Amino acid sequence: MTTFIALFALGLYLVFYFVYGRNLRDKLLKSKEAPEAPSKRLSDGVDYVPTSKYVLFGHHFASIAGAGPITGPAMAVAWGWLPGLLWIWFGNIFLGAIHDYLALTASVRYDGRSVQFVAQDLMGKRAGTTFGWFILFLCILIVAAFGDIVAGQFAADGRVFFSFVFFCIAAVITGFAMYRSKLGLGWGSLIGLVLIILAFWFGSMFPVKMSKDVYFLIIFVYIVFASRLPVNLLLQPRDYLSSFFLYFGLLVGGIAAIISAQPLNSVPAFTTFSANLIGPAGALQPSPFWPTVPLIIACGALSGFHALVGSGTSSKQLKEEKDALFVGYGAMLVEGFLATLVIISIAGFGGAALGDKLMATPALNRFVQSFAMMVSSQLPFLPMNFMTLFAAVWVSTFALTTLDTTNRLGRYLIQEMAEPFKEKSPGVFKVLSNKWIASVVVAFVGIFLARSGGYAVMWPAFSGANQLIASVVMLTVAVWVKKKLNPKYVAAVVIPGALLWVTVTAALIWYEVVIIPVFFADMAKTLNVITGVVVGLINLFMLILNFSMISSFLKSWKTKAEVA
Repeated sequence: MTTFIALFALGLYLVFYFVYGRNLRDKLLKSKEAPEAPSKRLSDGVDYVPTSKYVLFGHHFASIAGAGPITGPAMAVAWGWLPGLLWIWFGNIFLGAIHDYLALTASVRYDGRSVQFVAQDLMGKRAGTTFGWFILFLCILIVAAFGDIVAGQFAADGRVFFSFVFFCIAAVITGFAMYRSKLGLGWGSLIGLVLIILAFWFGSMFPVKMSKDVYFLIIFVYIVFASRLPVNLLLQPRDYLSSFFLYFGLLVGGIAAIISAQPLNSVPAFTTFSANLIGPAGALQPSPFWPTVPLIIACGALSGFHALVGSGTSSKQLKEEKDALFVGYGAMLVEGFLATLVIISIAGFGGAALGDKLMATPALNRFVQSFAMMVSSQLPFLPMNFMTLFAAVWVSTFALTTLDTTNRLGRYLIQEMAEPFKEKSPGVFKVLSNKWIASVVVAFVGIFLARSGGYAVMWPAFSGANQLIASVVMLTVAVWVKKKLNPKYVAAVVIPGALLWVTVTAALIWYEVVIIPVFFADMAKTLNVITGVVVGLINLFMLILNFSMISSFLKSWKTKAEVA
């Protein structure tokens, strides 16, 4: 069974990449005829940096993936392995890949500006302002969700923290070798691979145990500083090296899944329509597959955050527009294959790894143990102890890449939102436009929520905001396709975008009505109450903004297209 599913998913993604993706590139976007990319025209050595598509793919994938394609599917097996798998495949093909590719290319056509700017140009100033608030809330919730994940991984396994510390040192050295020496990409990559191996070895040699609160503080300081550094000093080489984690994990995981022919008997194909998945610790609530599936499976199927990364950093580094197919469309399909492997490993090998404790084990540890068991049982030269460390570092590294990329995007956004104060209130403008202050604001609120919430609360809140933005981005690029490109292709964007909007809007209303009141059931838990108030207000505000955004979309949609 594992063999069939892995081969089917691989074939499905390859066919859509080489047929549908290339059709979009050549017939809709006509990228081979596009003018010089903004990375070259506006090169500044900090944000606009022409980059090899292979290096950029690693940076882009590590930034968009984080722990997303792992956490969501690992939680979704509570519904059974089949519903989540179908949602992943459907979302990848008809939503995620198109969303990521068109958002990235639209940003390139707008000189690397954010998708918020694109929305404002196409649908008016109100849409741009609304989008800005959406993004700010999403950035805060991403820091909350992924901050809790990373702190939990660090606290659970003392080897993981120092492995990551040494990995960051390796990234800085690799970046110097690639960009500031004569060694170049080839030798720099080789040095990086050697240093990755050493990072694992050093991490194993120096396990450290600290409280989760200490790790929250360390993460806070790290993402503030990382978001302020030049992109090619730490983020780009670190994400490039992170891509080797991906390649290794996909290679050994894919091989193990294909050769094992293991039946998926650790988890039933379908358990129940309403599994207990979302809510505060000890008070998980029955969560119906529809409409709450986008609150659980985010990045593995589609993600609005991908559009923020694509238009926030990747579009400024794309050497040529035609590379967007490989970087944007390709990365989303690879993420879908990774999510598929997560479900295969848990459903096929979770029972052998964790026995009857499988579903009682936290989602990420469920994946770490199951994936390690799948690989080590099929490839004996990779022992269980090493694969457990590898999987844990893999999750933590990808989550941290998302964290500092998010904080960088949040900093950009707060600085942009400060512009109206430049003339009216110079003092306010000076404070909000300060890079350090802007970085601290997003990091502080996000880490506070992470510390007081927990992934069963923060993950659905993040996923809801994430999928809401994805639906709005889909509708935005649908307007772009209709007005600026070719209306003949608009149905492929607007129909799935509208279906997603209906689903995620219903899910957020459910979250506000069912989950938020649970926080107030025990008034003695002060942090629960504060978390409920903050998350509830963010969720409610997003719903209000959501309908405002749809109003702007419908108004813009009625205007005449600019192309035939």
